[in-house]
Amino acid sequence: MTSTEQTLSAPRTPAGPGDRRRWLALAIVMAAAFMDLVDVTIVNIAIPSIQRDEGASVGQIQWITAGYALAFAAGLITGGRLGDIHGRKRLFLLGIAGFTLASALCGFAANPEMLVAARILQGGMAAMMVPQVLSIVHATFPAHERGKVFGLFGAIVGLGAVSGPLLGALLTEWNLFGLEWRPIFLINLPVGVVALLLGRRFITESRAPKALKLDLVGVALVTLGLLMLLYPLTRGRELHWPVWGYVSMAGAFGVFVALVAYERRKAARDGSPLVELSLFRVKSFAAGIAVQTVFGVALGIFFLVWTLYMQIGLGWSPLRAGLTGVPFSLAVSTAAGLSVQKLVPRFGRKVLQAGALVMGAGVLLYIWEAHRYGLSIASWQMALPLVVMGTGMGLIVAPLTDAVLSEVPREHAGSASGLINTVQQMGNALGLGLVSVVFFGVIGDRLTRAEVRPAFVHAFQHALWWVAGVMGVIFLLMSALPKRPAQHVEGAVAEVAAVESALVG
Repeated sequence: MTSTEQTLSAPRTPAGPGDRRRWLALAIVMAAAFMDLVDVTIVNIAIPSIQRDEGASVGQIQWITAGYALAFAAGLITGGRLGDIHGRKRLFLLGIAGFTLASALCGFAANPEMLVAARILQGGMAAMMVPQVLSIVHATFPAHERGKVFGLFGAIVGLGAVSGPLLGALLTEWNLFGLEWRPIFLINLPVGVVALLLGRRFITESRAPKALKLDLVGVALVTLGLLMLLYPLTRGRELHWPVWGYVSMAGAFGVFVALVAYERRKAARDGSPLVELSLFRVKSFAAGIAVQTVFGVALGIFFLVWTLYMQIGLGWSPLRAGLTGVPFSLAVSTAAGLSVQKLVPRFGRKVLQAGALVMGAGVLLYIWEAHRYGLSIASWQMALPLVVMGTGMGLIVAPLTDAVLSEVPREHAGSASGLINTVQQMGNALGLGLVSVVFFGVIGDRLTRAEVRPAFVHAFQHALWWVAGVMGVIFLLMSALPKRPAQHVEGAVAEVAAVESALVG
C-alpha cells in the first residue's frame, strides 16, 4: 500500500499536542479504514445468498470478490501518489465519497452484472481512500504519539477481522426490510456520509514536497495483463474452455514483458516508475514478493471455497458459518501480536517458516476432518483445524513486511512497501480466479439436488489440497528471507508497514 511511500516524505510539522482536532481526524480515518476492511470480509459470507437470490453464475460470484481486489490492487500506488500531488485530505474525501456511492450501487444492483461493475468501482475508490489514511495520521501526529495511534489501528484490524463475517451473517439473516443481502453494502452509507462531512471540517490538508509522478501507462498495462489472465480463468469452465481463453492467458505474459520494458524506460526518463525494477536485484525482496503473491493466491482460494462449502455443501445458515469462523480470526490476531512482539525478535525467519508449516498442517487436518465427518461435521469439530490455520497465518502476516523490506535500501522503502501490498492483492484476485479450476472444476455440470451437497464437500477437500501445496511453496521461498529481519526504516514507518500488511491481508 502506498501510504508508507508517502510517510517517508510527509511533512514533519504535525499538529501540536494540544490540538484536539487531530483525535477527531483520527476517528474519521479509522472509521474509513474499518469500513474498507469490513467490506472485504463481509461480502464472502453473503456470496451464497447473492448467488441464490440473483441467479449469479459461477464466474459472476468470483468477480464480485475478484473485481474488487483487482481494482484495489491496480489503483493503490496511483492513489497514494495522487494524494502526494493533490493533497491527502482531498483524495481521502474524494475516495470516501466514491466508496459510499459505489456501496449504494452495490446495494441497489438490479442484476449480477451491475453488482460486479459496482464492486469494481468500489475497489477503485478504496484504492484512492485507503492509502491516505496512514499518511494523514503521520502528518497529523507527533512522533511520540504514533505508537499509541498505530496500536489503535492494530485493534481496529483485529476487530474488523472478527466482526466483518459476523456482521455480514447477521445482516443477511435478518433480511432487513426484505432487502435480503443488500444491507451488507447499504450499511456503508451512513458511515460514509458522516465521515465525509466531519472529514471536511477536521482533517488537515497535507502534501508531499517532492511527489513522484503518475505512471498511468504502467497502471494500464498491469490491469490489462491481469484481465487477460483472470477473465478466461473465471469464464473458461462455463464456456467449455474456448481457444481464445488460452490465447488470452498466453498473451498476458506478453503484456507483462512489455510492462517491464516500459518501466525501465520510465525509470530512466523521470525516476517515477510504477514498479521500481531495481528492487528485484535484492534477493530477499524478490523472494518476499513471491511469498506475498503466492500467499494472496492461497487466501483467495480458501476464503471463497470455505463459505461455499459451509453454506451450500453443509447447508448451514450465514450466521452459523460466520460464528464458525470466529476461532480462526481470534487465532490470527493473537498469533500476529505474539509473533511481532516476542517470537521474531528471538528466532527471526524461523518463525515465518514455522507459520507456513503450521498453517499447512491446519489445512491437512481440515481435509482429514472434512473427509471423516462428511456432511455431518459440526462447527466445534472445525475449531481445531481453524485455530491451527489461524495461528500459522498470524505468525506470517504481521512480521512478513519487515522481513521483505529488511535488505531494501532506505531510499526505496516506500516504493517497496507499496509494491508488497499491491502484489498480495493481485495474488488474492488470481486465487479467486483459480477457484473455477480448483473448486468448481471438480463439480459436475448436471447435478441432481441430492448430489449438490456431497459434490461441494468433495470439491472443498480438493481445493484445500491446493492450498496445502501453496503453503509448501511459501515455506521454500521463505528460505531466501533474511535470517534476522532488521528494521531498516524509522520506527514509525516500520509500524505503518506492519499495520498496512495486516489491513489488506
